[in-house]
Amino acid sequence: MSDILTELATVLEQRKQESADSSYVASLYAKGLDTILKKIGEEATETIIAAKGGDKEQIIYEMADLWFHSMVLLADQGLSPDDVLQEFQRRFGLSGLEEKAQRQK
Repeated sequence: MSDILTELATVLEQRKQESADSSYVASLYAKGLDTILKKIGEEATETIIAAKGGDKEQIIYEMADLWFHSMVLLADQGLSPDDVLQEFQRRFGLSGLEEKAQRQK
C-alpha cells in the first residue's frame, strides 16, 4: 500500500517544476507555505466534521484530502512519506506514554 504513497510523492515532486496555471499542486507551491497550511487546516476540519457525522465513506474521502495536502507540505519542506514512516517505525512498540516522555527530554 505504501507504493501509492511513493508514486504520489514522485508526482508531487514533479509538480514543483510545473507552471502554477497548469497544476493545482504547482499553484499551492507558488502560493507558499501559508496557503498549504491553510488547506491542511481546512481538510482537518472537514475530516472532523465527517467523523462526527459518522459517514464512513465521507470520512475516507476527507481523510484522503487531508493526507494529500499533508504530503504536499512534506514535499514543500523537502521531506517524503518515508520520513514519516521511519518515525512510525521508531515509535512502534513504544507505549504512547513512553514516546511522549522521550519527546520531553
